[in-house]
Amino acid sequence: MTFPKVSQDIPPVPVPYSKVTARIAEVFGESSVGRIAEKKAGREDNVCFSDLWLSVEKDRFIEMVDVLAEFDFPHFHVISGNDDGEAVTLHYHFSLFRLAGRGDRIGVTVSVPVYKTDLVMPSLFSRIPGVEYSEREIREMLGIDFDGLPNKALIFLPEDWDETIKPWRRDETGPKAEDVRHLS
Repeated sequence: MTFPKVSQDIPPVPVPYSKVTARIAEVFGESSVGRIAEKKAGREDNVCFSDLWLSVEKDRFIEMVDVLAEFDFPHFHVISGNDDGEAVTLHYHFSLFRLAGRGDRIGVTVSVPVYKTDLVMPSLFSRIPGVEYSEREIREMLGIDFDGLPNKALIFLPEDWDETIKPWRRDETGPKAEDVRHLS
């Protein structure tokens, strides 16, 4: 599958989330499809949008984004992350059929465990350049290196920050008491 480069490559008609999850399960297995939730609102309690929670190993992450792109260009929102002990779990938040209107939009969260023995993740920058700031933030706050990210400069921490300290980590690389400056 060629990742869509222009909007003409994108199917104009939204599909139900069941088709998206069926394709994901076909390519990655049933266990890759986690939770599915329909969000309802209004007087008639109609479905406004659906949320899908998917998971994949990091070596197949780009492939999963490519499969999502078979349905619609995945509109990237943000990456969130959490130190879960042996791994840092990244949650990539996307939406499909964003412009389709009420009931057809699909929110997609793809969770990827990045084990602390190999804190390198493939970058999405070549497909979705808008991920740059999120990948840079995750790099400086959680210590994950993004293979293929061209600019790895700090964006939130000061230039003279000790880059061995990762502010969002809960292990030995996280900030120590002496690293915290109290403002009052």
